[in-house]
Amino acid sequence: MHIAPRAAMTDGLLDACLVGKLSKAKLLRLFPSVYSGNHLKFSEVEYFQGSRFQLATQQPADVYADGEFVCQTPVEISVAPHALRVVVPRKV
Repeated sequence: MHIAPRAAMTDGLLDACLVGKLSKAKLLRLFPSVYSGNHLKFSEVEYFQGSRFQLATQQPADVYADGEFVCQTPVEISVAPHALRVVVPRKV
């Protein structure tokens, strides 16, 4: 799945993909496009890049990172440059 198709490990940016209110029928039409990254063409999908995001909601909402609960909104998320070393195979 290519939820954040513009994401790059080395650009120093966070990528956020937000999906607005959809009917069940439109969601079923949109979902397969996530595999190719074409979901960004739908008007209900917004894509943001930045080094820092602030997220606030009218009612506190749970925030998860990598499937784990971390806190509730409001929250500020930012890039920590060089905080993670990633080893990947060379391109052949």
